[in-house]
Amino acid sequence: MQQPVLPRGVIVLLGTACMVVVVAGMRGVADLIGPVFLALMLTVTVSPITGWLRRHGAPVWVALTAMIITVNLILIGLGAALAVSVAQLINMMPQYAAQFAELRDSLVQGLGGLGISAAQLQDAVAGADPNTVVNVIESLLGGLAGTLSSTFFLLACLLFMCLDAVSFPERLRATTDERPQVVGAFRSFAQGTRRYLWVSTVFGLIVAVVDTLALWALGVPLPLLWGLLSFITNYIPNIGFVIGLIPPALLGLLQGGPELMLAVIAVYCLVNFVIQSVIQPKIVGNAVGLSATVSFLSLIFWAWVLGGLGALLAIPLTLLAKGLLVDIDPDTRWVNVLLSSDTQPPSEPARSTS
Repeated sequence: MQQPVLPRGVIVLLGTACMVVVVAGMRGVADLIGPVFLALMLTVTVSPITGWLRRHGAPVWVALTAMIITVNLILIGLGAALAVSVAQLINMMPQYAAQFAELRDSLVQGLGGLGISAAQLQDAVAGADPNTVVNVIESLLGGLAGTLSSTFFLLACLLFMCLDAVSFPERLRATTDERPQVVGAFRSFAQGTRRYLWVSTVFGLIVAVVDTLALWALGVPLPLLWGLLSFITNYIPNIGFVIGLIPPALLGLLQGGPELMLAVIAVYCLVNFVIQSVIQPKIVGNAVGLSATVSFLSLIFWAWVLGGLGALLAIPLTLLAKGLLVDIDPDTRWVNVLLSSDTQPPSEPARSTS
């Protein structure tokens, strides 16, 4: 006897309800799964090191050690740079108290001339002081810094994932005949994640170097910090350029007035906007198969679910979700055409002939 089939609308509603429950659970344990996702993305990105070493005859323990050292150097270097730079910013900001107060009074007087109540303006800017800049930086970097501060848990996740990464390709090949769709989905996720992170890293380094040199030439304090911020926010799709611009522009206003602030904005628009908003999205979109709209919506969604770390990992997490929900099932793979800017139909994963 043929089993009754639920109407498609009911299936969609049930799937949506399950997704809401899953997302709510992820938000509830964001502090736990955030480091896990970061460890997964780092492991996937550097895993080709083990494959290259193994193909050239290196023992397993050498490949594993090289992978662990690489990911730890990335974390230690990034964490140390963030800690030193933010500490310098905190120590430097009190010297701008007078400029900040003068700027605040000028703003109140200027808006007061437009008929806005001076009392309301004073109340609105009463809490504005140099510490506000520090708070902005801490909020921008808080998600990543908070994850890096969970050192033991993050390093433990990396260690076990690196241990599995050495033999995982062989295990995938062993299951290709039984579950070719699953293997294809995992490979698609890994390849897309690597392409995205490597492309973003290369463009981020270019932007960071150019921004650091430009800010140093303009005389903006802490150019290395703002270059580091540009590098980090380069992983945030669509709006990373704006987030990286706000702190140095504000500090330029305190340091040299509106002229220096406008110069900083002009440099960022010339360099960051062209690279991050014109060139890079085109290359990233072709590399990972996601349209600009999907990239932006993924940024909003993952930032809402996981906070600042979710914004940094928005594209890799979207690729992971796409692999588990779309690529893994031949009946849903047509959705790839709607998610990407390419009009070509999705290709079928190759089956093993062995």
